[in-house]
Amino acid sequence: MLAYTVKRILLVIPTLVGILVLVFGLMQVVPGDPAAILLGEQATAEAIAEVRHELGLDRPLPVQLGDYLWSSLRGDLGDSFFQNEPVTRAIGARLGATIELAVASLVFAIALGLFLGVVAAINQGSIIDVVSMLFAQLGVSMPVFWLGILLTFWFAVELNWLPAIGRGEPIPAAIAAALSGRPGVLLNSLSHLLLPAVALGLNSAAVISRLVRSSMLETLNEDYIRTAYAKGLPPSAVVVSHALRNALLPVISVIGLRFGVLLGGAVLTEAIFGWPGLGQLAVTSISQRDIPLVQGVVLVFALMFTLVNLAVDLLYGVIDPRIRFE
Repeated sequence: MLAYTVKRILLVIPTLVGILVLVFGLMQVVPGDPAAILLGEQATAEAIAEVRHELGLDRPLPVQLGDYLWSSLRGDLGDSFFQNEPVTRAIGARLGATIELAVASLVFAIALGLFLGVVAAINQGSIIDVVSMLFAQLGVSMPVFWLGILLTFWFAVELNWLPAIGRGEPIPAAIAAALSGRPGVLLNSLSHLLLPAVALGLNSAAVISRLVRSSMLETLNEDYIRTAYAKGLPPSAVVVSHALRNALLPVISVIGLRFGVLLGGAVLTEAIFGWPGLGQLAVTSISQRDIPLVQGVVLVFALMFTLVNLAVDLLYGVIDPRIRFE
């Protein structure tokens, strides 16, 4: 297990390097000159050439790539062309908001997906099963941007129950405020978080519920489940301790992958709800051809996705001790 863990951690490095090289190459073929965008339409060719020299864009591409990779290994992601600050600082100011939204969406998706999948499986063929799977089909079919607009119209515009845009205090700060006697701060933060988390997590909840149902149905037909019932164990104990535990292995893989989907979907969700996270920063930096900032944002997304996949792999051995890594 230790050797497998070390091997998986070491594989993170070439994965991230490959992503950086790929993003660097793609940014070179995107139309537009960062120097010309920075100076505006009235800039002269001489001024553009001077800015390109100051930004280091006139150097050969292999030299630019090599310098960037070496700086990244030392933790220096460079300076943003347009934000006038280091890339790490620009990303750090928005990273917490994106993680907060992604984690909230994932928790919502797991809770709702597990509940609907288990309920549908133990009530196979009933109206409960049909309604649960109908919900799952709708959840898979609805694009996140359409669902976000729909939720905003219903709950923010028509009913005026929840705010349409913005973010309250960060959840850790809001919890601290609630513990100090100001629960309204936490309620305000949760009210801002609810709509984007539901809009972003509903698709994942639908995918998880369908997988949990199929996995549970297969597990419930196993001999050891019938043996557990024959021993007189309560149905809840059989479903939770025996069936669900063994049905979770394929579900955990999908949950890890869905986290990457949530990070990607956060770009649209943050734009719809005005959520000040990395998604909005990514859209802005791409439109401005802010190469260091784009590369930094993609690197952070890739690192989070890789770490989640590593955690999912290691969880296999915790849930099913029969699994041995070589």
